[in-house]
Amino acid sequence: MRLIFILIFTILVAGCDFTFPGADEKFGQQNFVSAVSLIELHKTRNGVYPESLKDLKYLGDWDGIWLSAVRYEKAGKGYNLFVERGWAGKPHLEFPIGFKQGLGLQDSNVAWISK
Repeated sequence: MRLIFILIFTILVAGCDFTFPGADEKFGQQNFVSAVSLIELHKTRNGVYPESLKDLKYLGDWDGIWLSAVRYEKAGKGYNLFVERGWAGKPHLEFPIGFKQGLGLQDSNVAWISK
């Protein structure tokens, strides 16, 4: 009986589309902002940006989600941060240029717009 339930459930789930419009952008934005926050917190605590994301300490259980969705490169006295994944695909993100103010963020695949 349990095997039949699992089989039926699997067939039903396989036919579902779990995507929704704007999901990549919403999750991509969360991934980017959370990663920036963790990177900048490391700089505040240690005086330098991390060599890699593996150097970040005191992470919460969910922080691995944001960090696995971005690509980080230390660049001189700052860093580059690229969003690689949103919900399921690669998002196209736009942020106000003021977001970068005071950050060590030098390069990104985020589009910067003036608002």
